[in-house]
Amino acid sequence: MEKKRFPWGKTFLLGFGFLGISIIWPIFNQYIPLFLQAGNPEFERQLLEEGRELPTIVGFGLAPSLAMFIMTWDNLINMFVAPWAGNASDRTWNRLGRRKMWILIGAPIALIAFVCIPLAPTVIAILTFILITNFGMALFRSPTVAWLGDLFERDDRSKANGVINLMGGVGGLLAYFGSGMLFNALEGSSPQLARLMPFLAGAIAAAIALTTALLFVKEPRTLPGGEDTEKPHVLKNVAELFANPDKSGLFVLVSILFWFMAFNALETGLSSFAVFSLGMRPGTASIYAGLVTISFIIFSLPAGFLGTRFGRGPTIRAGLIGLVALTLFGFFFIKGTLVFAVVLVLAGAFWAMVNVNSLPLVYDHGDERRIGAFTGLYYFSSQLAAVLGPTLGGLLVDALGSEYRWLWIFSFAFMSLAFLSMLGVRRVKKAA
Repeated sequence: MEKKRFPWGKTFLLGFGFLGISIIWPIFNQYIPLFLQAGNPEFERQLLEEGRELPTIVGFGLAPSLAMFIMTWDNLINMFVAPWAGNASDRTWNRLGRRKMWILIGAPIALIAFVCIPLAPTVIAILTFILITNFGMALFRSPTVAWLGDLFERDDRSKANGVINLMGGVGGLLAYFGSGMLFNALEGSSPQLARLMPFLAGAIAAAIALTTALLFVKEPRTLPGGEDTEKPHVLKNVAELFANPDKSGLFVLVSILFWFMAFNALETGLSSFAVFSLGMRPGTASIYAGLVTISFIIFSLPAGFLGTRFGRGPTIRAGLIGLVALTLFGFFFIKGTLVFAVVLVLAGAFWAMVNVNSLPLVYDHGDERRIGAFTGLYYFSSQLAAVLGPTLGGLLVDALGSEYRWLWIFSFAFMSLAFLSMLGVRRVKKAA
């Protein structure tokens, strides 16, 4: 029997949905921590002692632990809304399909509030817009990503996720470099406009990408594993993982928790490390962070092919070994921009090996009838990590003299735990 050709065109069209989502988060994570912490006298003292320039960005002068904790409030919403929305979307049947309605409801809420974030005059106002943004994003994030399970057979999912993550990387690249250049260009002449433009431009680009996905992605009318006639319940899926004699599904979710704790803590604190420890300009820090995304884009497709050829578990473990080594190296040796850039480029390559294969690995140990529900469990683990990682990382930075360099050790510890947890995941039948 002749093997079906891989649907590259359909996959790239689907990738526009992830591209739209991926434009928002880099801007969110790069600038909001700076808005919250700029003006903190401890950072200014450290920079002056090292002979570096003070940042010109205006902020609220919050401590790292409080700022990093505020950055996780949105993820608390995602922990509960994303699994519920993914589960509910499995049974949302209308003329648009199953997932599109969730994009149409959530995207406008998220993007309007996102544009309001840099205009907020107080911490309370910023928190309000952050929560509204993330409530909207949570409504359509799991349903959008669940298209991976809807549209592709099991053996094609690593390759498809490689393409989708490549498109997401393009979105991140647009966000990092575009926002950085916009901010640097406007910072001197109009600081207020410099704060606004990355958010406004990002919202417009995300809206265009999501509209493309809505118009051109054609959803299947049947579930991959047949119809699930049981009453949906998010906790039921968790209970089934515990009841299964093979605990691989649980080990996968625990591993996801650990590696996203490591990655989210470092990602959320990266601009703070660059600005408050290395003395970079905020826009330049965003551009440097984009190096991770460039490397991620380049290695997304190879990571998908590696997962298909050698298995998703072994590929993820190899990526984790690289990240463990890099985070330890980063703590000791990042003193200037050159080494910083090299570490970020290598981190993007190893992160692609982990991230591209992680969601397909969840599906391998899940239920084909509940793709949306297991997508929700994936996001529950990753969003719980996005709460715990930055919060605990911020407390560590606070406890050790407001020095963001310690985030590299924090990430080293949790990448190591993720690797150990992945040793408990049994290998499934190799993708062909």
